[in-house]
Amino acid sequence: MASFDYFVVLAEMRTGSNFLEANLNALDGVTCHGEAFNPHFIGYPNRTEVLGISQAERDVSPRQLIAAVKAERAGRETVISGFRYFNDHDPRILDTILNDPRCAKIVLTRNPVESYVSRKIAASTGQWKLTNVRHAKSEKVRFDTAEFERHVDALQRFQIRILNALQKTGQTAFYLDYEDLQDVEVMNGMASWLGVPARLEALDRKLKKQNPEPLEDKVTNFAEMERGLSGIDRFNLTRTPNFEPRRGALIPHYVAAPASPLIYLTVRSGPEGIVRAWLGALDGGEVLEKFNQKTLRRWKADHPGHRSFTVIRHPVARAHAAYCERILPASGPNAFPEIRQNLRRHFGLQLPEGKLGADYDIEMHRNGFKAFLSFLKANLNGQTNLRIDQAWSSQTGLLQGMTQFLPPDLIVREEEMAEELPRLARKIGKTDPAPLPDETDPHRSALEKIYDADIEAATRDAFGRDYESFSFGNWA
Repeated sequence: MASFDYFVVLAEMRTGSNFLEANLNALDGVTCHGEAFNPHFIGYPNRTEVLGISQAERDVSPRQLIAAVKAERAGRETVISGFRYFNDHDPRILDTILNDPRCAKIVLTRNPVESYVSRKIAASTGQWKLTNVRHAKSEKVRFDTAEFERHVDALQRFQIRILNALQKTGQTAFYLDYEDLQDVEVMNGMASWLGVPARLEALDRKLKKQNPEPLEDKVTNFAEMERGLSGIDRFNLTRTPNFEPRRGALIPHYVAAPASPLIYLTVRSGPEGIVRAWLGALDGGEVLEKFNQKTLRRWKADHPGHRSFTVIRHPVARAHAAYCERILPASGPNAFPEIRQNLRRHFGLQLPEGKLGADYDIEMHRNGFKAFLSFLKANLNGQTNLRIDQAWSSQTGLLQGMTQFLPPDLIVREEEMAEELPRLARKIGKTDPAPLPDETDPHRSALEKIYDADIEAATRDAFGRDYESFSFGNWA
């Protein structure tokens, strides 16, 4: 039998959480304190406190209310206490709840169309609970497709966050659907899971179901609703699959100007050398680099008004740069000799053991690069036993990692550097920044000789996320 200190009902408005709470409270030894962390009230509307803690006290220190809920069982007949939590409740407490294995998680869900329409009706009539059917209020509402999509997106993000937290901490939850609430055996199974010896002989029926009519009778534009729902990709069929590991900010690779408040958030296999030289020329000195979180925080504090930027490169050119710099060299500081050997054995890469010889020609370069693109597709899809290196991981993933610590003020496309970087420099007071060279990719001429439709298609297969995120066209 599980042993918990307290419980939480993770739900949303109009999912049946009031009915679930009524039946929890009908169990001897169980107390549910309503929406304890609702930002607009504490517990229930018109209440001033929960367990002696006022709303103002809770808002200052929400964890003290958690402690009070946990302590309620001490020296009393209460077996376990808890509360309901919705996705718009106090976010400061959510990680505390989700990461605590001593907190029992009851996850309650409902068909999102039903909950959306029910919420619209309740908002229109002002009736959020019903205890006497003679007082029932009913009204037809209009279905708004865009509003519903936002509703579903919020629900999905909340559920994914719950699931990920449970997975990472090795926990499980007791899952309930709206229809499960009408089954007394399911309610008693939940009591057993909570470690509560009491059982219900029948469900608490004080609360009555509101608006039991079919959706067709509750929506003024039912036909429009059907059309709108048919256009929603419920199963996310058009999503570009992503099997890359989540990345943090690659702070050690960031480069700052010698004195100016400007920092370059590097993307590997991009025009790093060109940008480093341009940054150094801003103040006529050596760039600042090899940051860690502590030194980067200090740099930010010492450079008020600082600006950060990154530069993205077309996926074809970036993959080609990674191939030329990491795979073609058999040795050297930037080379990946082990991966090179693996590609020779398993992906048909026709390269010599050591340095490239005089027989290495354009056709070999084309075939080698195509073999590398085949590897990248498998590698980025998690189908190889080799690391997904930052030299070729998606730029989308790298930018997502950046935002965790220092989001870029500006994302510049390589072909627009000559215009955008001087403009950025002028914003920090550099009126005469050095010009950028016309050509920023040292491998471009080699790529021009081998580029064709097959290379473009293979790159799209490997870097679909980047093509979708940044709307890249063909390289040439």
